Amino acid sequence: MRNPFRLPRWGWTRRGAEQRDLGVNDVPWPTDDLASPAAVSEAGALRLGPVFAAGRLLSTSVASLPIRQYRRVGETTTKLALASLFQKPSAQGTIDDWLKRAMLSLVYRGNAVGLVMERDWLEFPTRIEWLNPGDVFVQDSNPLGTRGSFTDPVWSYCGVELPSEDVVHIPWMTMPGRVWGLSPIAAYAVTVSTGLAAQKFIDDYFRAGGQPPGRFQNTMQTIDQKDARVIKARVVQAIRSHEPIVYGKDWKYEPISVSVQEAQFCETQRLTATQIAAIYGIPPEKIGGETGGSYTYSSPEQRQIEFIQDALLPYLVSLQNHLSELLPRGQFIQFDADALIRVDLAARMDSYEKGRLIGLWNIDEIRAKEDEAPLPDGKGQDYTPLPIQAGANITVPQIRSGRGRDPELHLIKTPRGNHG
Repeated sequence: MRNPFRLPRWGWTRRGAEQRDLGVNDVPWPTDDLASPAAVSEAGALRLGPVFAAGRLLSTSVASLPIRQYRRVGETTTKLALASLFQKPSAQGTIDDWLKRAMLSLVYRGNAVGLVMERDWLEFPTRIEWLNPGDVFVQDSNPLGTRGSFTDPVWSYCGVELPSEDVVHIPWMTMPGRVWGLSPIAAYAVTVSTGLAAQKFIDDYFRAGGQPPGRFQNTMQTIDQKDARVIKARVVQAIRSHEPIVYGKDWKYEPISVSVQEAQFCETQRLTATQIAAIYGIPPEKIGGETGGSYTYSSPEQRQIEFIQDALLPYLVSLQNHLSELLPRGQFIQFDADALIRVDLAARMDSYEKGRLIGLWNIDEIRAKEDEAPLPDGKGQDYTPLPIQAGANITVPQIRSGRGRDPELHLIKTPRGNHG
């Protein structure tokens, strides 16, 4: 089946009717107003601070990670230069912007759907545009084995059927027998609705001048409806502008004050943020929630490691596996999650020393981690462990045990050679 949105292989088109390439901005994201706190949609949910913060944190964290590409043949793994797909994957923006679009679709919609726009002469994708999941439909509910089933889904975008081979689909979580992933916002609509309701309450609270409306009463005479509306408008205007109210002795004003604490607004907001953090596996304090227990006393480095393992790793593995399928056989990509863990200088030097000691890294690799140039004439390419390089005679430890007692580990000492 022909992809109606794909450019010809060499990127030229015939002159005539205007033809536009499909761009990421051609279809705007939903921006309709939120009718009520219960009417939860992705657009409405983005108005809730913790939801927006979760998407920002996850998308920017993934987009900031370096990408490595490798080829594995047997037990040998070789590092390669990045394919064209990961150098300029979209007509708009850079690889960072491209990854953010994919992540935001996964975080808010539960599905990242891309359309292959260009391929190289071997038919491997060189450009993929992420589509708005709201305009994508997949038929996957027909009986198994038939067209439009789980094993042979039919994709369409804005009512136009798409060839399956040009669709790149990365789901968040899927139910058995279904292709389309679950939406986090839809699955936890009650939590989001509660947060929006609390947010709407505090907005109305401050719009009313910091307290709910009061009662303004004339104790001497009855006021008709017309005069009452004029007086009420003036009182409300004075309250909202935080100006003093001037009235005679026959008027009585009784404010009906409800404190924010009584409304439990702060507690509700923290609870909502904590629940949203649990949905995405994010430390609550990163999006406005509250962390309790001994977890509070862990080091920043340990918290960052836990954030990578609990929140980022599931997304990274999913992205790596799906995007690696677009590469030639035997090639794959990996995100360098260690780039997010930046320890202090003393800890880094200690780690480098131990890595060089056992031959894990050579000097040039250590210098590269600190953005330093390699040593001249290839002097930093040696991987030989330092004890061997120094001429030490190293013997493999042996285990000796006597009958009737537990085994003990004994190191056999041997004379060292000349280290000079």
